[in-house]
Amino acid sequence: MFYYIIALFVILLDQVTKWFIVKNMELGESIKVIENFLYITSHRNRGAAWGILQGQMWFFYVITIIVVVGLVVYIQKAAKGKLLLGVSLGFMLGGAIGNFIDRVYRKEVVDFINTYIFGYDFPIFNIADAALVIGVGLLMIDMIREEREAKRKAYGENGTHHQ
Repeated sequence: MFYYIIALFVILLDQVTKWFIVKNMELGESIKVIENFLYITSHRNRGAAWGILQGQMWFFYVITIIVVVGLVVYIQKAAKGKLLLGVSLGFMLGGAIGNFIDRVYRKEVVDFINTYIFGYDFPIFNIADAALVIGVGLLMIDMIREEREAKRKAYGENGTHHQ
């Protein structure tokens, strides 16, 4: 249940921030938060990350439904007793649903977090996108940790193989 609460929190935060941007900013308007680093910029995206696959809404609907079902099944089957895995899947589930809501109701995704990292104008993103990236990062950490634990069990602390 905890993992679904994380997903719900991500969805709510994502949708509230997007609603605020749509209601209070003109498309293209930008507000400086930290000069040369962070801006809030009202932007719309009809594609995927970095604007690829513009206008392919049915593709996104199908893929997102498959991903959401897969994440729910994986949470139910694999995340029991595995906090880091469950949290990572909760973040990914919330992020996927957050952008799915935009695609269904707005026919585009509202983006607004505009960063400049080491002078690079990173593509504008939103809370759902950030949650997806955080979820994938936590999943990678969990996978590395699980692999190390499996090796430790197989080879022991001193590096010798145990049967």
